[in-house]
Amino acid sequence: MPRATVVRRVHFNAAHRLHNPAQTAEWNRTTFGPCNLPNYHGHNYEVELCVEGEVSADTGYVVDVGTLKALFDEHVHALLDHHNLNLDVPWFATRLASTENVALFIWEQLASRIPSGHLTCVRLWETPRNYVEYRGG
Repeated sequence: MPRATVVRRVHFNAAHRLHNPAQTAEWNRTTFGPCNLPNYHGHNYEVELCVEGEVSADTGYVVDVGTLKALFDEHVHALLDHHNLNLDVPWFATRLASTENVALFIWEQLASRIPSGHLTCVRLWETPRNYVEYRGG
């Protein structure tokens, strides 16, 4: 059977603050700069969900992109969109709300729910110039 990778692009908006409470205020300001502002800051995140697998002889799909969007909407978008990651999302209570950790959160919410193929990459764009890729593991 032929194999392919399907990519669905989705988005959400969220606020966060990078601040390590185990470190001093000066360390946090120096390390995180404007990302450490006490009143938080926001991003318009873009997410690429990459699913690899066999192309179905019945549908011609690896996975239905509508299914990917619905899974993202229910298990990620509903939890993160227009929220403060630090204050509103319990998963971040013990983790820094860095782009790397947001990508890991998305992976954990979706990887086991993909109905066909398997999630190979979450590419999370924090800005038009900065992104993180998480590939599991």
